[in-house]
Amino acid sequence: MLFMKRFVTLAGILALSMPPLGAQQNQSAAWNPKAAASYIDNRLDWWIAWPKSARDHETFCVSCHTAVPFALARQHLTIPSAPEEKLIANVTRRVRIWNEAEPFYNDKGSGPNKSYESRGTESVLNALILVTADPKGDATMQAFASMWDQQITTGDRRGSFPWLDFHNRPWEADDSPYFGAALAAIAAGAAPESYRERGDVKEHLENLRDYLRREFAKQSPINRMNGLWADAKIHGILTAEQRGALVDELYGLQQSDGGWSTTSIAGTWKRRDDTPLETRSDGYATGLITWVLQQAGVPRTSARLRSGLVWLMKNQDPAEGLWPAWSLNKNRTDLEAGRFMSDAATAYAVMSLTAAD
Repeated sequence: MLFMKRFVTLAGILALSMPPLGAQQNQSAAWNPKAAASYIDNRLDWWIAWPKSARDHETFCVSCHTAVPFALARQHLTIPSAPEEKLIANVTRRVRIWNEAEPFYNDKGSGPNKSYESRGTESVLNALILVTADPKGDATMQAFASMWDQQITTGDRRGSFPWLDFHNRPWEADDSPYFGAALAAIAAGAAPESYRERGDVKEHLENLRDYLRREFAKQSPINRMNGLWADAKIHGILTAEQRGALVDELYGLQQSDGGWSTTSIAGTWKRRDDTPLETRSDGYATGLITWVLQQAGVPRTSARLRSGLVWLMKNQDPAEGLWPAWSLNKNRTDLEAGRFMSDAATAYAVMSLTAAD
């Protein structure tokens, strides 16, 4: 029942590989959905088996770089895969044993406030993953209940959620609570309208909107872009002027090859190993921006959007099926961990290209 809506025929997969923008745009532009599916499936399998991802009760950590983008993207590709089933089963189990499970990170092992931050982070990610798979499911509703229980009710961060800060951009830095709040809004926007109209839920949603509204102007471009995505799912966060200004700003950061660099949208940042940040166009920024622009209603006839989509079609690795992206935090030399940004990049590229088809 969870996945029937996602059946795609072989003919459909082959159609997805064709250039959606017309042959006149770029005769050689194409991409390979099967290769992308194989890459993200293999990467999630690796993540599940990686000893560092293991958690209590025979579960594994749900990562912002590999597991969450996988969950968002995999529904756009073919029938369910074995890794997808494993992810849903893992998250469902974590939700069912919420009061028994240890947080992904705790104060003793990871430092002050990490238990608190971890619970808030996981609650949002669990709800997002499960609502993507089964919007009306019992586990999904339980995940939302746990998420709302974690919502901050007082102070400057009222309406947001506790969020992990390991000084890692773009998902675990001091400004990442805005990213987390945007994901919570995106999750809520995927829930049934009847759920969002419940009195208790409406109050939580309004507090969430209020946080995303009042903090929007203070954010880096990447966080404001996440706010734009959230606004597309639970309307009322941004004004038309804010939406238009952000789209113009993103177009101003577009590179001459049609893509975007994550470095250009991440705000002021420096790698902790003092190596220079990568400035080339990459799949993470280009996939995410073109996806969000489409979600926000930018027409696919837009020349700037088309240029970004063509960049994606031209820059998939033909051997591995991935899109390249590089860490903002250090020059990663470990082959497997060094792919974390490409995991997210590939997922968002898949989402953007299938939406544009």
